[in-house]
Amino acid sequence: MIDLLKNLISTPSLSRNESDTADILFSYLNKAGAEPRRHFNNVWCLSDGFSPDRPTLMLNSHHDTVKPAQGWTRDPFVPTEEGDRIYGLGSNDAGASVVTLISTFLALRNKPLPFNLLLAITAEEEVGGEHGMRAFLPHLKEQGIEPDCVVVGEPTGMQAAVAERGLVVLDCETRGVAGHAARMEGVNAIYLAMEDINRLRNFDFGKESEVLGPIGVTITQIQAGTQHNVVPDLCKWVTDVRTTDAYTNQETADLLQKAALHSTLVPRSTRVQASVIAESHPLVQAALKAGRSTFVSPTTSDMSLMHGLPSLKIGPGKSERSHKADEYIAIGELQEAIKIYKEIIETLSF
Repeated sequence: MIDLLKNLISTPSLSRNESDTADILFSYLNKAGAEPRRHFNNVWCLSDGFSPDRPTLMLNSHHDTVKPAQGWTRDPFVPTEEGDRIYGLGSNDAGASVVTLISTFLALRNKPLPFNLLLAITAEEEVGGEHGMRAFLPHLKEQGIEPDCVVVGEPTGMQAAVAERGLVVLDCETRGVAGHAARMEGVNAIYLAMEDINRLRNFDFGKESEVLGPIGVTITQIQAGTQHNVVPDLCKWVTDVRTTDAYTNQETADLLQKAALHSTLVPRSTRVQASVIAESHPLVQAALKAGRSTFVSPTTSDMSLMHGLPSLKIGPGKSERSHKADEYIAIGELQEAIKIYKEIIETLSF
């Protein structure tokens, strides 16, 4: 497991350029007799005796990384073992989850579980790319396979994240009429935008998520005007909307558009959906029986692309180490993760 992790660290796998680590994972699983398959740079395999008549639990994590941050005191692509720690880019996010989920899958794939296991180590998670989870789930459906729930491996300190907020970024445009500032002419696009900004800031959506609370609306950018003596006829601004399961992303965008009196609001994307799994779900109950606590995650993952598919985010490492210089994972965290993953899976009852 540690050798595999070091091999992944030493092989650059920036998002959309993960072919080499996909080769490593495919070869590793093939040598282990797991009969892996590959779709783009997504590597996956099924437990022995897979049957469509049984429920399917997917074990998922990602093998792509962000670019190295500034400030590394070590070579980010040289795995460095110091005491109980392994340093290297992607060690924590999410190499640790990758190798521990693989180890767990290999240990359990021949066991007589009352459900199927599907291991999926996917690509392009850090950028929500078109050839990662967005392509993989439709590919599975084409194969006649539809998971019933998912364990998503991300650094959570092996606590169970039961929810994530979604995200919609709105590009907003407000039009007025140009005029001479000294003559008080025209219709000031800034003033019109200010009205709509205030309406969005104070908008009451009506429904509120029981788990995620209210939808968050924040104006983050604004641009208008060409010179001091011209009343601007155009104001462009950007709104960051953190969505919940109370409304779909498209419904959220539509409600905000109706609230704006003078502006056009265009969502860049509605893909990053909020994700909530009920506490009563068997996967959450299995995690609780394994002594895990539940929480709402402040970060996003591929859970956001699995809309309608119950997903629990849990993995070794700490979220605060991700995307930072001198990222590391502790060997003890890897060992603990395998023990807990096995306990959750062996306790799970649909």
